[in-house]
Order: sequence, then structure tokens, then C-alpha cells
Amino acid sequence: MKKLDKAIVQSIVPKRKNTSYKGNYGKVLLIGGNESMGGAIILAALAAVYSGAGLVTVATAKSNHVSLHAQLPEAMVIDWDDKQQLKHQLKEASVIAVGPGMGTSNHSLQLLCFILAEITKEQRVLIDGSALTLMAKHNLTVVNDQTIFTPHLGEWERLSGLDPTKQNPILNQIKQKQLHATIVLKQHRTEIYFEEDSWQNQGGNPAMATGGMGDTLAGIIASLIAQLPDLKSGVLAGVFLHSYIGDQLAQKQYVVLPSQLIKQLPVTLKDFSTL
Repeated sequence: MKKLDKAIVQSIVPKRKNTSYKGNYGKVLLIGGNESMGGAIILAALAAVYSGAGLVTVATAKSNHVSLHAQLPEAMVIDWDDKQQLKHQLKEASVIAVGPGMGTSNHSLQLLCFILAEITKEQRVLIDGSALTLMAKHNLTVVNDQTIFTPHLGEWERLSGLDPTKQNPILNQIKQKQLHATIVLKQHRTEIYFEEDSWQNQGGNPAMATGGMGDTLAGIIASLIAQLPDLKSGVLAGVFLHSYIGDQLAQKQYVVLPSQLIKQLPVTLKDFSTL
């Protein structure tokens, strides 16, 4: 596996052009957050905005709207039960990220099926959290070759059928090709499987083992694949920067909160940007 480190990512993050505007940095639609897990989609939205996405829209349960706007007035929000409005936003988005805090109820399953039916081949798609469990359980597929799955080891077991004790880079790569999706396998040293190669992240630490960290990563990756022309670059940059900031904070903290990590994103991206 190739090693993902700071030198690689410093060559990826570009400086912003003087003549740019919000339309140059992508339209991200985040879908998730049921009545009891609204924090997950809020963290993903915060991460997407703080990572520089041009426009961020959140489709979530109506009970989360006030909390989202209170924490993030920069994002738009719609009721995920309003199918007409959701269909419009799905059509407009350049990146669709679905799953954080979505839950696995029958309502969530119906919503996910509706979303998958609307996705086009031109869009970039990230599937995370609850949506991964639903896809594995119900054998759902995405008709798109720009799809990213972001499972932890348990979710990967459900998706791949591989017991965690038997997972290895060779078998993981075989399953990646069968799924026709980029795999971001979250663990102590996160592994990333593309069609043509695989990478091992060199960052990360146990202080990051706290609720919401995966939702934050989903938002960062969604934001960067919306901004960068190359999907692979966006994934690599997102995975490394997430762990890099966590490592910096962990030098002085016993635990790193996702909200703390998110606040460091604009400064860190500025430091990493190149010509």
C-alpha cells in the first residue's frame, strides 16, 4: 500500500483564485439526521462548510432545522420528507453525501431508495453511517462510478462479508472492485481502496475515538471532492487532513472533539494550500 502523508497532501490543496466565487467550489447536499441523531448531520454540515464547499444544503428531519441554523447559518436546510424539494436539490447537487444519523428504520430505507433512484452518473456520491448498513442489508446499489463508501470495520464486514479478523489489503481490494466504489476503511491507520491502487493513512490517534468523528470525516471528504476536479485527490486530502488536525490537538488533549477539529479546518487548509 502507498503511504498517505503530509508531503502528498501539500501537493493537492490549491490556493483559491482571485476571480473565484461560491459556484466554483461545488454544491454539496448532505442527507441524514433523524429525530434522535441530528448531531451527526450537523457535524457533517459544519465540516463541509468549514472545509470550503461553495454551497451546502442539508436534508434532515424537521426537528433538526432550528439547531442546524443556530450553529450554521451558512447552510441551507430542507425537510427530508418534502420529496419535491428533495428531488430538486438532488438534481442541483454536484456532490451527494447520505447516511450520517439517518437511522435504519423503514422510513430511512424508503428515503435512501428514493435518493439512489435520483442520482446521476455525473454526480459524486458518498455513502456513510446508517446508509451503509441499509445498503448491505437490502442489497442496494448505486448506478455511479464516482461513489465512495466510508465504513468502519463493522460496516465493512456487513458490506463485504469479510470477518474483521480475516480482512486484509488483498481481500479488501477484491471487494472494492466488486462494489465498484472507492472504499475509505476507517480504523487506526485508515485504508483507502481505489480501483487502481490502495493507500494507508499515516495519521490518527486514540484521542479521536469519540462520537461524531466519522460524520466529520464524511463532511470533509464531501466538501473536498466538490472543490477538486480529481475525486481521488479530494478523498486523499480529506482523510489525511482529518487525522492531521486530530494529531495536532491530541498533543495537548486527552480527547479530541469533532467540533474542535472542525474549527481548525480553515487554518489548516490555508497552511496546506499551494500554487
